[in-house]
Amino acid sequence: MTGSLDPILASTRERIDALRPRRAEIERAAAESVAPPPFRITPPDGSVGVIAEIKRRSPSEGDIRADLDPVTLSTLYARGGAVAISVLTEGPHFGGSLSDLERVTQALHRQTAMVTAEGISPPVSVLRKDFVLDELQLFEARAAGAAAVLLIVQALSTIRLLALAREARWLGLATLVEAHTAEEVEGALAVGATVVGVNARDLDTLAVDLRAAEALLPLVPPEVPAVAESGIANRRDVELMAAAGADAVLVGTALARSPDPIWAVRDLTGVPRRGRAAMGTPA
Repeated sequence: MTGSLDPILASTRERIDALRPRRAEIERAAAESVAPPPFRITPPDGSVGVIAEIKRRSPSEGDIRADLDPVTLSTLYARGGAVAISVLTEGPHFGGSLSDLERVTQALHRQTAMVTAEGISPPVSVLRKDFVLDELQLFEARAAGAAAVLLIVQALSTIRLLALAREARWLGLATLVEAHTAEEVEGALAVGATVVGVNARDLDTLAVDLRAAEALLPLVPPEVPAVAESGIANRRDVELMAAAGADAVLVGTALARSPDPIWAVRDLTGVPRRGRAAMGTPA
C-alpha cells in the first residue's frame, strides 16, 4: 500500500491485534445475534437507491459533523428514503466506532415492523464501512447487527479478499466489494461480491473524479448490483451515475453536512435506474 491508505491500515492492524484476546467472546456474540434484514440497495419503484452514510470526519475533508448523533441521523436518513445506512466504524481517521454501528442497527431494527406517515419502508439494512482486514472484524459486524460489510480490493491480497468474502457469506453477511480500477472490478467479481462498489476517489491521492466511476460501472455485469461511491453531492450527480448504470449511490459528506438530512436524502431519491448492457451487447 502507498499514500493515504498506509496509516489507516496500520492503525487498523493495531485495532485487530487488540481484539485477538477477545476472539472467543466476539465469535460467541456473533453466533447468538439475531439475523439482520437482507442487504437491499434498490427501492421497489425502479429508482436508484441511496445508501446514506454516518460520517463525522475524513482524511480528505477533516471535520464534517463531529457532534452528530448516529441514531438521530440514521432515523432522519430513513425518513428521507434511504434504502440502507452505511456506518463508518473506523475511529482514528473517520471518528467512527463499533458502538455507532450497534446503536444504529438497534434503532433501525426496532422500526422494521413500522410504516410511518413519513413513508419509511422497512427494513432499512446497515452496512459496516471500515477497512476490513481480518475475520474478527466480520464477527464484530455480525454481532453488532450489520447486514453487510465493505471489502476494499486495494487493501487486500487476492487470497485475503477471497477468504474474507467466503467467511462473510458463511456468517450471512453481504459484501460490498469496492474497486477503483478495471482490474479491481475483475477481482471483486472473481470473489463473488454481493454488490460491486466503484469508487471515484483515488485512495492514494484522495482526489475524486466522477468520470472514473462512469468508466467502471459498465464493466459490472447487469446481474450484479453496482454502487457508485464518493463525490456524489447532488441530484445531478445521481443522474450522471444512473446514466452510467449505477443501481445505487453511497453518499456521505453531502448528507452528513446538510442542516436538513431528510430533505437532503429526498432530493437524491427517485432517479430512474437505467441498467447496464451485458458486455459485448449494444446498450
